[in-house]
Amino acid sequence: MSGFKVVQPGLLTLIQDAGRFGHHRIGLTTGGPLDSLAFKWANRLVDNPMNTTALEISFGGLVLAAETDAQIVLAGAEMPLKINGVEQERWHAHKIKAGDKIEVGFSARGARAYLAVSGGFQVEHSFSSSATVTREGIGGFSGEKLQQGDFLQCNPPVKHKGYRLPESDRPDYRDNISLRVITGYQQHAFSEYQKRLFFSSEYKVTDRADRMGYRLAGPEVKPAVDGILSEGICHGAIQIPADGQPIVLLNDRQTIGGYPKIGSMIAMDTARMAQMLPGSRISFDEITIDDAHNLHCLAHIRFNNTEPEPVE
Repeated sequence: MSGFKVVQPGLLTLIQDAGRFGHHRIGLTTGGPLDSLAFKWANRLVDNPMNTTALEISFGGLVLAAETDAQIVLAGAEMPLKINGVEQERWHAHKIKAGDKIEVGFSARGARAYLAVSGGFQVEHSFSSSATVTREGIGGFSGEKLQQGDFLQCNPPVKHKGYRLPESDRPDYRDNISLRVITGYQQHAFSEYQKRLFFSSEYKVTDRADRMGYRLAGPEVKPAVDGILSEGICHGAIQIPADGQPIVLLNDRQTIGGYPKIGSMIAMDTARMAQMLPGSRISFDEITIDDAHNLHCLAHIRFNNTEPEPVE
């Protein structure tokens, strides 16, 4: 078999494709990359389809031994990439050969990076996806994070194009940002004062931030009701539990819940938030659903119209 042996798995490295869709009815959540833009760029820069299985590396520390010839790219957080001890450019496809050592260091800025290989990692699908959700124990390798000694199988090498994304087109992973929120029908459970408090305050990312959701700390927001009947929860939903501290729910969230929700963060901003480390500060801007639709369309057009540079 051709592929990569895991020498060091890093703090949290997960096998991910674009996600598991259509299974909320049986209680399975979406999974998939927290930063879908960086994930898509990683695949695009090695000429892969957008849903190709890659690795999501949280915080860094991954070391692989290549047992195949291929092209690789690392996109996302500022984690240093070394091939055979020599530092290499991120957001740039690199040719590797069997016997090469690939090291991803610890992040200087941002929390998630994506390592894609030409042709993708070949992982058996579970419920139509390779996406790993450790809480549910599905996807990837038996629903677990990568372990030392795991083997990541790849297709035999074929000729793939490689690309580089210019620095001017790369995302900016600054810490203190404003994130956009659409208020939902449960906004009526919050007084005008409570909504103004939420949208005018600054919140800090706590250390209780993971793939299920980001717990924030800041001014308490109090709904007029203690709870609601459990109902389906969308990606980006902002729950307000009894302590008044918001929780922004992400890819590995539970599929139902009973806390009131003040609104939902748009997907392009949940991706941005998922790159933030504990201690980072954020605030919220209210937008309409029409604004969100326009932003989504513009981001899609920008991605498709951005031409990466070919590399030899």
